[in-house]
Amino acid sequence: METLYAKLAEILEVDQVKGADVLASFDTWDSLTRLSILAMLDSSFGVNLAAAEFKTMYTIGDLGSAVEARRQT
Repeated sequence: METLYAKLAEILEVDQVKGADVLASFDTWDSLTRLSILAMLDSSFGVNLAAAEFKTMYTIGDLGSAVEARRQT
């Protein structure tokens, strides 16, 4: 999970992220950021999330849980 959080912090242009952080609260949150996160999840973790499913995720922790669930299957 540390690697995921580090990559998310880089994309979101912050020093660090926490599980309770709300995705939409970041200054850089826009459609390009969302696409960058989806691309990073696919290339770095082999996780392919549908855009509709991604939209339902509210926090960094929600996203982390979804990635962990898919990596185990």
